[in-house]
Amino acid sequence: MKCVNIPETNDSVELYIIDSAGKQTLVEACEKMWGEPSLLCLVFDLTSEQSFANCSHWIERVHAHCHGLHLPGVLVGNKSDLSARREVQASVAQEWAQSQGLEYHETSAKERENCDAPLLSLARAFHSLYQERRETIQNLSPG
Repeated sequence: MKCVNIPETNDSVELYIIDSAGKQTLVEACEKMWGEPSLLCLVFDLTSEQSFANCSHWIERVHAHCHGLHLPGVLVGNKSDLSARREVQASVAQEWAQSQGLEYHETSAKERENCDAPLLSLARAFHSLYQERRETIQNLSPG
């Protein structure tokens, strides 16, 4: 769980993050915990073309689980500190993310670089969804 303050508001969002670590053995257990997710955070290794290619599989699995509903979210390329070993170019990942309706971020967990940006993007997306649903409900109630 990660609590993220929304800048320019007095609001915060608690993100409950379920991590399968890309391991097939954990996927079924994770899918049971997903319930109906509101957001998607898809992380891949910038030093592995295969890790990036697997993102297509994971997003298909999420779409199947969510019956094709679009989930706002982020694609995160991790290990940006290993530039000499990079196999996935930012422009390729950015283009794929846009085609999936995701924001793109690059991070280095090891160096703690840009790690808050994807979480802030997710929190803002959730906050926006919440505000939209709240307005819809308020518009339904008489007077």
